[in-house]
Amino acid sequence: MASLSSTHDKPVLVDRYAAGARINHWVTAISFILLALSGLAFFTPSLYFLTGLFGGGQLARTLHPWIGVVLFVSFSGLFVRFWKANLWNRDDSAWMSKLPDVVAGHEEKLPEIGKYNAGQKLVFWGMALLILVLFATGLVIWQQYFGAASSIDQQRVALLLHAAAAVGTILIWIVHVYAAIWVRGTIQAMTRGNVTGGWGWRHHRKWLREEVQKGEVKTQPAE
Repeated sequence: MASLSSTHDKPVLVDRYAAGARINHWVTAISFILLALSGLAFFTPSLYFLTGLFGGGQLARTLHPWIGVVLFVSFSGLFVRFWKANLWNRDDSAWMSKLPDVVAGHEEKLPEIGKYNAGQKLVFWGMALLILVLFATGLVIWQQYFGAASSIDQQRVALLLHAAAAVGTILIWIVHVYAAIWVRGTIQAMTRGNVTGGWGWRHHRKWLREEVQKGEVKTQPAE
């Protein structure tokens, strides 16, 4: 198994995400970025200039809820694909107990983990909950189609919850992006669909063992 960390003439590659999952991920990511930009433009006058990216304030206001629908549908696809892999287990509790070692990069002191670590699972479930809140409250304040279905007071509460959930998702997204950049080789998983055996051995050793047992590990001639 240790030879999987080698990166000599024929690097070991392990499939991590199929093409469909990667497309699903990037549709979700792009939708989220567009929503964040347009939402921030509505949040404060100092950021209203961001509506220029959407052709002006009126068009941005029209597009924002529809992009929200795209995000909800797309993330639902990710949820169906990955919810089982993100269920909490004993390894995650052990990993969380070693947070100082996680921050310090002492991965040799961490327990072996599966496809996702505890931090990734918290990001997944946090986004799932907050996107559901965003979608539900977004429907309540979508005046064109649902404005008559709720009272003014209900819409005010929904708007407050919508803004709070939006701030929460943006903060989680920042953590997600930072972690993907911090852990070298992670971005390759969502661009090429695979990771090196060395990456898997260092960061997700239990998952790598499972992939080896399933015969999912392959070699690729060096470029």
